[in-house]
Amino acid sequence: MATDELVKTTTGIAHHGSERLPSVDIDSFNIELKDEDGFLGDRASKGAFREILDRWRKPLRKTGEDPFGKEPSENISKKTLDSILVSDDVEASAVVHSAIEDFAQELAHVTRRFLKTKAWAKTERIVVGGGFRDSRLGELAIARTEIILKSEDFKIDMIPIRHHPDDAGLIGALHLAPSWIFEAYDSILAVDIGGTNIRCGLVETGWKKANDLSKAKVVTSELWRHADDEPTREGAVKRLTKMLKGLITEAEKEGFKLAPFIGIACPGVIKEDGSIEKGAQNLPGNWESSKFNLPASLIEGIPVIGEHDTAILMHNDGVVQGLSEVPFMQDIERWGVLTIGTGLGNARFTNRHRDSGNGKDRDSADGKKKAKENNKDNGKGEKK
Repeated sequence: MATDELVKTTTGIAHHGSERLPSVDIDSFNIELKDEDGFLGDRASKGAFREILDRWRKPLRKTGEDPFGKEPSENISKKTLDSILVSDDVEASAVVHSAIEDFAQELAHVTRRFLKTKAWAKTERIVVGGGFRDSRLGELAIARTEIILKSEDFKIDMIPIRHHPDDAGLIGALHLAPSWIFEAYDSILAVDIGGTNIRCGLVETGWKKANDLSKAKVVTSELWRHADDEPTREGAVKRLTKMLKGLITEAEKEGFKLAPFIGIACPGVIKEDGSIEKGAQNLPGNWESSKFNLPASLIEGIPVIGEHDTAILMHNDGVVQGLSEVPFMQDIERWGVLTIGTGLGNARFTNRHRDSGNGKDRDSADGKKKAKENNKDNGKGEKK
């Protein structure tokens, strides 16, 4: 992409996939660790948990005592599994607890490998996001993983991500934005692209309440399950553009001062010019083509927001979800995020300490306690 095009899509503060953002340095993201069986992250994915659950059901199935009957493990909802954990059906509960324990052992194994890499050295806390976190069984697996690691003398805290995972992927986009936005505007547009869904949202900064962005929230969002429609790449961009235009109209109607900025979370390794090097194989069409650039394509469809040229910044989806935790990680230096979904997203951050004007947690001795209290209070998000 030519330099003049690059300037049009970025803010001049950072570039797409940047290793340095206003509040953190990104030490690594999207690491693909392998063992003799393939990618290590596959051992701690949503699919891996379902396979483990199925293994525990198998011996009961042979005797006709499977408490779940003939229902395939992948079709049993997280809500159903959560209710079984506290039900009077002791055998069904025991099966789910057994699966949680085995999954926690796998997650501990994978986490151990990350912590032993140079990029993850001296990590003090790991936030766990992704869809699996949005369940009681996910929270139990995370807590059990922490206990396993601490029993092996790893000095690491593991906590569920504070916001609902759907919201975290949008709220994190605020931390891609240059600081001038928060002085003049009260909201941005954010996009979270996944292998199954594309979600767009109007995100209120909450900057006047807390200029560390800890009060940010998703005002409204729209979800498109593109996997059901199987669109072409161009069709996906057209639909995404339409969704964003709808949010611009809604922001105007509701009286928001919308910034001319769109933050995008996207799978894969994002290059400086906004192209995708690898990791986008689950998206509709070939997003890794040298002839395709999502930020540039969106600029064509939305050249201005309000009276100003549109600026777009795109980063890896695991990174952006992790960025939603920045305000709550100020009591430590180095922290990471693992997102449990179709695969295992990962990123490691080092805080760039600066006076936020609202750093109550920064020098706190009980930062983890506050982080866990935040999760308890707001674990299910503030969705509207």
